Amino acid sequence: MEQNADLVAKAIKGSLSIIDQDRERKIVEKRFGLDGQKETLEQIGETLSVTRERVRQLEKVILVRLRIAASQGRIPDLAGAEKIIIRNLAELGRVAKVTELADKVFGAKATPENRAALCFLADISASLTAVTENDRYFNAIAIADAGDEKTIRNKVDAIVKLIKENKAPFTLDELDSKLNYEHPSQIAAVASVSKQLASLNGLWGLTKWPSVNPKNIRDKIYVILETNKEPMHFNDIATAIADSNFKRKNVTIQAIHNELIKDPRFVLIGRGIYALDSWGYKKGTVSEIITDALKKAGRPLSREEIVAEVMKSRKVKETTILLNLQNKKLFDKVDKNAFVIHEEKA
Repeated sequence: MEQNADLVAKAIKGSLSIIDQDRERKIVEKRFGLDGQKETLEQIGETLSVTRERVRQLEKVILVRLRIAASQGRIPDLAGAEKIIIRNLAELGRVAKVTELADKVFGAKATPENRAALCFLADISASLTAVTENDRYFNAIAIADAGDEKTIRNKVDAIVKLIKENKAPFTLDELDSKLNYEHPSQIAAVASVSKQLASLNGLWGLTKWPSVNPKNIRDKIYVILETNKEPMHFNDIATAIADSNFKRKNVTIQAIHNELIKDPRFVLIGRGIYALDSWGYKKGTVSEIITDALKKAGRPLSREEIVAEVMKSRKVKETTILLNLQNKKLFDKVDKNAFVIHEEKA
């Protein structure tokens, strides 16, 4: 990707060559961090011995001048850099966070200078739209025909609103059925600009939802079980976490086991095997499960019926269930093959 880096560098050099005064070039370089060190209006003002407001005024005038020059085709090598950026944006869904775009354009983990260069070119180019970072949006760049900054933000807000109203994560296909985009990849691209959204395993939801943005061990366990859709041994859960796309995956088996024991969402249903309580499993011993089954039935149950009921919520051997039935303090046999709770014997 050296060719891309060279084109971008030439476009930056060509843009700065339009600025006559050294002081004005310094303002642009520092405000965008083109030299690797982005500075505030106050910091630049102190360096140049002018007020913060004067720096702001000069920056505004310089950028207007550069945008006019860009629209008139007077900036050397800008067209070549624009072509590279637009081509990569098209592959990413027409809009992308600057961090993601820079990595793709430069073919490696981009430097702060690389990202600053793209932000600067997007700001002055008529072919690109720059989205400024704040508490709700990441710094992003879009192809201009995707809309101006306000339009891009409105698109982001529409996806956030839809997910909030649903109160549960969406797949891209589900979002696509409710939104008017040419391709689901464009929805993902727009959604990625939002700091309020996160994605995991093909689902998009709010960053505060553990199912798409697990922050601690118990949330990661929950996601693994929910994704697997069936009970798992804690060793298998540990392996799944290590193989996952989570940001932090180096979790010990002991830490996982501790969280499984403490969190009421997880139910032990066999030797080291856990399920989610939302699947209908309840905490308790095999004897307690048998007792609940007999209470719910309101009549004696056969050995086979009791085994079937217990196996719905526990992964244990049939012999374990039968051994529990032999506890005469808890259960009584009322004929050759039927049992009741001890207190209910006539």
